[in-house]
Amino acid sequence: MPEYLDLIVRSFIFLFMLFIMTKLVGKKQLAELSFFEYVSGITIGSIAGEVIMGLENNILHGITAIVIFGTTTYLVDVLSIKSKTFRDIIDGKATVLIKDGKVLEENMKKEKYSIDELSSLLREKNVFTFTDVEFAVLEPKGELSVLLKKEKQALTPKDIGLETATEKETITVLMDGSILDKALLESGKSKAWLQEEMAKRGLSTKDVFMAQVDSNGCLHIDLYNDQLKDK
Repeated sequence: MPEYLDLIVRSFIFLFMLFIMTKLVGKKQLAELSFFEYVSGITIGSIAGEVIMGLENNILHGITAIVIFGTTTYLVDVLSIKSKTFRDIIDGKATVLIKDGKVLEENMKKEKYSIDELSSLLREKNVFTFTDVEFAVLEPKGELSVLLKKEKQALTPKDIGLETATEKETITVLMDGSILDKALLESGKSKAWLQEEMAKRGLSTKDVFMAQVDSNGCLHIDLYNDQLKDK
């Protein structure tokens, strides 16, 4: 087989293998990776790249290695779900960095975090003074969860005795110029209502890129050719 054809075949085979391994591990692999998943993902990608470009390498060895790493990652995820002890070993535990407005220096040293790094993470949460914080917890994934002191939290309608209506999900009822019948039914609106609302605005379905019905029953429309106004 010519080298260029061998390269094409290997590329498609390993692209398919990587897709299968990603689906096997699940969506979490695409979102927040644990340290083990991160290392496993890099290793699988490196193996695939090495076998694809190294035409002298045995393709079956590469496939076997990817299957082993992918299966191991999957089994680790399953065991992590079933056992908290195992999950703590693989993912680690959350660490409190601030308590009652006081920075816990020993925990900072344990996690190898500097005060600059902590301040940066707090600013990402729109917190600029550490004394405003009741709790700040460094999660196993590396994200900082922050709970402000009660007097520093924003007022909610409940705090001032106001009752609010239940907010419902906004439903997309038209997409790419096509009406989504099932979604329209879920929104409690009819096709006649939708067409009437668009007619009021001088529009037809082919003009609309996306239309949504909010929890108040109002229609929101985005057109294919939006005319943006200069500010």
